[in-house]
Amino acid sequence: MTGAAAEAALHARIARLAERLRERGEMLATAESCTGGMIAAALTALPGSSAWYERGFVTYSNAAKIDMLGVARATLEREGAVSEATAEEMAAGAIARSEANLAVGVTGIAGPAGGSADKPVGTVCIGWCRGGAAPRAQTFHFTGDRAAVRHASVLAALDGLLRELE
Repeated sequence: MTGAAAEAALHARIARLAERLRERGEMLATAESCTGGMIAAALTALPGSSAWYERGFVTYSNAAKIDMLGVARATLEREGAVSEATAEEMAAGAIARSEANLAVGVTGIAGPAGGSADKPVGTVCIGWCRGGAAPRAQTFHFTGDRAAVRHASVLAALDGLLRELE
């Protein structure tokens, strides 16, 4: 996909998400690690996003995940920062620490270093949570350089949010 086509796809997803959130009167929060605020930046590029986007957390370190989102230290020690359990706790923590009723949590290894045999570069775990419901998560294995992994993570996070609203 070319740069222009990728941007158009991103904006189309955000417009659909915004429309669904506005229709339902719901608010969204984001909890980001490997994407470093890219989801929040993409969402708030749409004028009027304050009507449906409540806040974002950039929790790059484990300490930030614990302090800002309430991710359990035991989860990080047992499962690691890049795990479905951590992504779920990030999303649930964003709900608990905001006025939002829908949240996404993203944690992964964007590269070029940091991967392992069990969790290679491109491994990204994304969790989604609706207020009052148990979070769910999915692990992805994206290819490409750091920028490509981060961009793919943003799109996957948005696609999951749209599924949560359908």
